[in-house]
Amino acid sequence: MAASPPLEPSRIRLSLLYAVVFVEIGIAMPFMPVWLAALGLDASVIGLLLALPIATRIVATAPLMSLIDRGVGARALLLAGSLALAGTYALMPAGAGIGWAALALLVVLNAVAGAPLVPSIDYLTLAAIRRRPQLDYARIRMSGSVAFLLANLAGGALLTAMGETLAVPLLLTGLALIASAVAFTSRSVAAPAPEHAEGMRPRLPPRLKLCIAAAAAIQASHAAIYAFGSIHWTAHGFSTATVGALWGVGVAAEIVLFACVARLPARWRTPFRYLALGGGAALVRALGMYALGDSLAALVGLQALHGLTFGATQLGAMAAVSAFAPDGARGRAQGTLSAANATAAAGATLLSGFAYRAGGPLAFLAMAPLAVAGLALTAAAARRTTPSTAQVSVAVRYDTDRQP
Repeated sequence: MAASPPLEPSRIRLSLLYAVVFVEIGIAMPFMPVWLAALGLDASVIGLLLALPIATRIVATAPLMSLIDRGVGARALLLAGSLALAGTYALMPAGAGIGWAALALLVVLNAVAGAPLVPSIDYLTLAAIRRRPQLDYARIRMSGSVAFLLANLAGGALLTAMGETLAVPLLLTGLALIASAVAFTSRSVAAPAPEHAEGMRPRLPPRLKLCIAAAAAIQASHAAIYAFGSIHWTAHGFSTATVGALWGVGVAAEIVLFACVARLPARWRTPFRYLALGGGAALVRALGMYALGDSLAALVGLQALHGLTFGATQLGAMAAVSAFAPDGARGRAQGTLSAANATAAAGATLLSGFAYRAGGPLAFLAMAPLAVAGLALTAAAARRTTPSTAQVSVAVRYDTDRQP
């Protein structure tokens, strides 16, 4: 019998894919608004340009990821998206010179190009894990979190050295080209074509839909912190360096979880328990931010909960997709998860804006019902486990191919 191919190259290649994509995200997310402001655009136009990608991802992600179920390779989707991303970033300075409407069109095309990137890597990673259960999703995905943190730290220095107007589009174009090169050379991680009957379009099972809704609700509970955390902290006298350190605590906690979660007993590594951990931590964090959001000692602990509110929820969502999505619908499942996350985040961000204007820290308290909803949806998904499959569901890991 032929020897099994080594595990290490697949793990390294997938980790590298996450890293190059998340470095780009780590530059774009905090510094694209800085670049738009450096162009001298009106605040209302900047708000529109920042809202367009969210709306675009809601509409575009699921249909694009569904192409995988129709035979389009996830790696091909990743390569095409990265090249299109580089092209739109490169054209943005020229678009800005023409006018904000041209720039808005490029922003929409850019969001379409970027929409399938992370879901495609998730798809490839879960496919690799189904072939090789020894691989560890959390350890592979951790490289994205590390890359995002390093990009945040290095991006400010690069912008200072090069100037915002030049640095942001140049860096993002180069990073997208690097991502496309990595995708092109990653033939070894290409997933096999999905298998399903001709003409059949498998449905997503109800408990997977419930898990996706639970994950989206829990992730949406971050909206107030993402939008107003820094504003709230600086208003209470914290320096920008302290605010940056608080954000670093959250990302570091996420990295620690991804590094150590494999040490948990197998019975704990299930979709429902991951989601319950994330939802419970999100509830504590929302209440804590409302009551103690001006205390540095409390904030360190609350930010450390990000390891669970984001990390455990992400692991739970991936566990659910891997365990419950049928063959022929795995791409659609990844796309549906991403679209649900974007939709819930957009709504929660709008809610937090009204709540913060009405009562400052009330915005953080307004996120608590989302955490409760996530816990309720998780419980509903767990209850849909029938007696005949209960044992399998308790034992299932996010890195197996068993279909309860």
